[in-house]
Parts: sequence; structure tokens; C-alpha cells
Amino acid sequence: MYTMGIDVGSASSKVVILENGVNVVAAEVIQVGTGSSGPQRALEKAFEVSGLKMEDMTKIVATGYGRFALKEADKQVSEISCHAKGIFFLVPEARTIIDIGGQDAKAIRLDNKGFVKQFFMNDKCAAGTGRFLDVMARVLEITLDDMAEYDSRATEIASISSTCTVFAESEVISQLSKGVSKENIIAGVHQSVASKACGLAYRGGLEDAVVMTGGVAKNAGVVRAISRELNREVIVAPNPQTTGALGAALFAYEEAKR
Repeated sequence: MYTMGIDVGSASSKVVILENGVNVVAAEVIQVGTGSSGPQRALEKAFEVSGLKMEDMTKIVATGYGRFALKEADKQVSEISCHAKGIFFLVPEARTIIDIGGQDAKAIRLDNKGFVKQFFMNDKCAAGTGRFLDVMARVLEITLDDMAEYDSRATEIASISSTCTVFAESEVISQLSKGVSKENIIAGVHQSVASKACGLAYRGGLEDAVVMTGGVAKNAGVVRAISRELNREVIVAPNPQTTGALGAALFAYEEAKR
């Protein structure tokens, strides 16, 4: 039996196909979000990789920012529940999830059965999200993929104190004009992201193990900053961009079994 989870995010679309609720046969990410061909392209890629067709899917669950626009889905489930389900499947010891996506950040606390006990979310401001990092990378004239490497060469952490992306952009430009190295500025940018994400986590009551998910989890500099801020190890979820889609596929499997 095959089930599918589709996570239609603000910056990317993700699809996971599960076989019998256990084996991942496809996990694809397309970096184009809602209101475009992103979801359809992600579906096409997943079918190409798995060799399956839409008719082979017993149940389909959609999650994410654009979940209600997806006509192929049998059901919609919130991204909070889907991230919790996906992470607990991958890392059963997880009790705190820090999810930083393209447009928002979330901290989710789980019980020992993987159910959501509490969550806090920042979806009103781009500061502390993937969008914030994208803006900072453009100002510094580097790629997002290079940010972690620059961070690793930093000799100190530059102060980026602004809580607004626009003001932080001006602050970075000011730091550059003073001769502060890109490496130290990027370390400061990562620290700024970490401070905001950890603030959400502390509000929910921090418990080990701490697992990070979302596209920003691929940035080792941010992971180091969060680990430093929390003073504990942070586990990066396997294939962190697709955990929400995985959770949706697991919900689809439960629906199919009913």
C-alpha cells in the first residue's frame, strides 16, 4: 500500500511517498512554493523516482501553507502535527522540535508518545527565517550554500541586534563599511536567527532531545549557533526539508488503515 504526503510551503514544495507506512520510496523537494507549478513539479518528480502513478496512492494528505489549494489531497493536516509525526518517526527520542522554514519558525514540544504538548510560532515577521538568511546572503554577495563555510572561519561573532529584517540589512551594511569581515558578520547573522528560534523553544519549555528540521537545518552555521545558544547538542533530522511531508504520508497511512 502506498500513501503520499505533500507539504506545500511558502518557499518549496515537498512530496514523500511511503510503502506500508514504513519504507520511504520517494522524498522530493522543489524550490518553488504556493501559487506556482511547484506542487505539481514535486509530484511529477516523486512519481518519476518511484516509478509509481497517482492511481497507486491509497490516500494523500496535504500540509503546509498551501495545503487547502491542493485538489489531489484526500485530507489536510496542520504542519505542526505533521512535523511532530515525521520527527517522532525518525527520532523517537525527540521532545523538542525547532523548525525554521522559508517564512516562519516554530518550536514544538512532544510527549513520550510523539503527541504535541505545546507549540509556539513566529509567522508574522521574516526575521529569524530562511527569508532573513536569503536577504543577508544577497547583501553580503554570497550564496546561501556558502554561509556555513564562512561561519566556520569566523574569529568572533559580530553584533546583529535588530529584530527586523530591513533594519538588520542596514546593520549588516554598516558592519561592512566598518571593515568587519564577512565571516564574523555571517556568524552574527546566524546567532541572530538562533536567538529568535531558541526564544520560541524556551517559551515552550525545553526538553531533550532537541531536533532541528526545515530547510534552514541544512545550514551548519545556524545549527552550531542554536546548539551554542541552548548549551546542548542539536540533532539535525535526516532530510530535514521533507519531515512535514513524511508526517503527512504517515497520517495518510493511518487514514488508509481505517
